[in-house]
Amino acid sequence: MDFNMKKLASDAGVFFSRAVQFTEEKLGQAEKTELDAHFENLLARADTTKNWTEKILHQTEVLLQPNPSARVEEFLYEKLDRKVPSRVTNGELLAQYMMEAANDFGPGTPYGKTLLKVGETQKRLGGAERDFMHSASVSFLTPLRNFLEGDWRTITKERRILENRRLDLDACKARLKKAKAAEAKASLWSDEVEKAEHELRLAQTEFDRQAEVTRLLLEGISSTHVNHLRCLHEFVESQTTYYAQGYQFMLDLQKQLGRFPGTFVGNAESTSPPPATTSPTTVAATIPAVPIIPVVPTVGGASNPATAVDRALNLNDVKPPASGTRKARVLYDYEVADSSELALLADELITVYSLPGMDPDWLIGERGNQKGKVPVTYLELLS
Repeated sequence: MDFNMKKLASDAGVFFSRAVQFTEEKLGQAEKTELDAHFENLLARADTTKNWTEKILHQTEVLLQPNPSARVEEFLYEKLDRKVPSRVTNGELLAQYMMEAANDFGPGTPYGKTLLKVGETQKRLGGAERDFMHSASVSFLTPLRNFLEGDWRTITKERRILENRRLDLDACKARLKKAKAAEAKASLWSDEVEKAEHELRLAQTEFDRQAEVTRLLLEGISSTHVNHLRCLHEFVESQTTYYAQGYQFMLDLQKQLGRFPGTFVGNAESTSPPPATTSPTTVAATIPAVPIIPVVPTVGGASNPATAVDRALNLNDVKPPASGTRKARVLYDYEVADSSELALLADELITVYSLPGMDPDWLIGERGNQKGKVPVTYLELLS
């Protein structure tokens, strides 16, 4: 009992000493030990990583599950360590309604037959969406959440301990300063100075040890960035697969509807253009793994004014403007989709410029006597 009472009294004394030191620092009445610039940069980088990770995590959750109530329900199931129940996607629910309506209207009627076909495609789209949500959750959301709930909590705990060690150290410095001031007035205080110096040495040792532990954890943020970068690549790949599947499903559906006699799509007076003949396999092959997903061409071959200008370019006739050319560093390898483009290698330097009427997402790039269109997102423009 006496031991516990002494420990409680000691803890209370330490807490009071820290509170006094903290208050005096805020009032400008006490000196504060400052961390070195490298340590402060590590702290700032860690805080920035935590803040942006939280925002990216939350917005990705919104992207995958726009329904707030559903998100709360899934969060509670995860906290209770229970399996999240399977949820029908919006596409699957729409498919169910369309198929039931087709049966009521008559599956042999033009409208009923079309509802069935569209419903089947919506069901496939819903399944693809479910696969994408699962893949993105496992490969992207889970690592971000693990960082915030694991590594970041450890970092926060050690930073709190370091702050307490710093307060103890500065309190010891203040006591030693007072003891030396009293010693100057009376030699009887020499024992107090010796005691204060001993406490200061112990506090300095504890502070240095905790600073090293915290520093190592903060430097581990670099490894966190590497891991999150890999997860980001996997997220892009799963999203690419999802959109490519959706494009394929809709192409197939449009072709099927075009074969139905008496339907709107098959009507000779229909103004809808025929489906694009581009193979989905070819489209998927042109989608770069990172860092962006190119927009899939509009079904039906509807032209974009800017891209039409690009297609009309004759590279042999293209001349760089008298002013306005810039150097650019290539960020990623790029394989050309057609002969009008210029293949790129990461880290090489090329000359780039724009022409009137060009798609703003593209520039003309030159390397020696080679010339072609290059995507802006693959470049770092240099001043």
